[in-house]
Amino acid sequence: MTIDESIEHEQHYIVQTYVRPGFVIERGDGCYLYDTNGRQYLDCVAGIAVNALGYGDPDVTAAIQAAAGGVLHLSNLYHSKPAGALARMLIEATPGLDRVFFCNSGTEAIEGAIKFSRRHAIDTHGPGKHTIVAFSGSFHGRTIGAVSITAREKYRQPFEPVMPGVRFATFNDIDGALAAIDDDVCAVVVEPVQGEGGLSVATDAFLAALRARCDATGALLVFDEIQCGVGRTGTLWAHEPSGVTPDIMTVAKPLGGGLPIGAILVRERVAATIHAGDHGSTFAGGPFITTVAGAVFRKLSAPGFLAHVREVGDYLGESLDELASHRDDIVELRGRGLMRGIQIRGDAAAVREAGHHHGLLLATAGEDVLRLVPPLTFARHHVDEAIGLLRTSLDAAR
Repeated sequence: MTIDESIEHEQHYIVQTYVRPGFVIERGDGCYLYDTNGRQYLDCVAGIAVNALGYGDPDVTAAIQAAAGGVLHLSNLYHSKPAGALARMLIEATPGLDRVFFCNSGTEAIEGAIKFSRRHAIDTHGPGKHTIVAFSGSFHGRTIGAVSITAREKYRQPFEPVMPGVRFATFNDIDGALAAIDDDVCAVVVEPVQGEGGLSVATDAFLAALRARCDATGALLVFDEIQCGVGRTGTLWAHEPSGVTPDIMTVAKPLGGGLPIGAILVRERVAATIHAGDHGSTFAGGPFITTVAGAVFRKLSAPGFLAHVREVGDYLGESLDELASHRDDIVELRGRGLMRGIQIRGDAAAVREAGHHHGLLLATAGEDVLRLVPPLTFARHHVDEAIGLLRTSLDAAR
């Protein structure tokens, strides 16, 4: 099949919900992707923060091969060893949270967190405590519940009326958040580092204020770490530097190393209100995916690996600072670790497109923010290459 035929088939047979560039990716190796013409691209997208170990990691490949020789699917009607082993790893690495519910994606994790929050409120407080507070710039997914707590109107408006009982406050505005969290609120949902919303980092004081207000009103504090978690910011969980512990945390993107899996981690007091039949998933937590995710999580949670992410993430931050000091088209730098945002004067999509021509894959986060979420195996020489290609792409898009 030719490149033109591949693109034609995609355009003719697949629902057109994505705008894709005019090349076809064929393979990957380390931090690079290659198209069908053999052209190399330095990948600063990583499948939208999913491919944390890059491409062709030998341990992930071995885990996939081993898991493929076992039972691929059981449903949740039966026990399997890998799911329990992965759950134990997640909980032992996450002080303050006690149990896991497995699902298949980030948006499913958010849907489950919404249901768990409302179920907890009914059991604990009775009817009427059902409002969910979310924040400006938030992105939590595309299903109806998840899009209902996503602040950006372009995601919500085409599908209104969406789920009722949602209130938005301003991200990092403590006074506004405290005013929004009344006694009718069952949950407050926040990303410690926003992804789609522009890579803004929640301040420690903001997260601490949310924790205190939730404790005072009986609401649950939910951290969405779907994009910023599992090592992306240099600590296992992005909220760790704040010292604040949530009641619920959603996890997904990097956990499967490129295969689909999500998880909801909860405190025991939340788990105690969820009973048999309250929630479920046919495919979630199967032996194949939890075997692979176990191998991925062991690598990503290793202290030496996290130290590497911090070291290279700091170097990326310093390199971006140096780049910005010589340019008038960079407005602000945001993010932490290997999760960085570059607000520019101009069209971020134009820079992304220019990157394609120069062998650099970038994502955007809004109209004027470039998003860098490369594989966590990025090294200093990858950073140097990325900065050079980024400079060229910015110049080309002027």
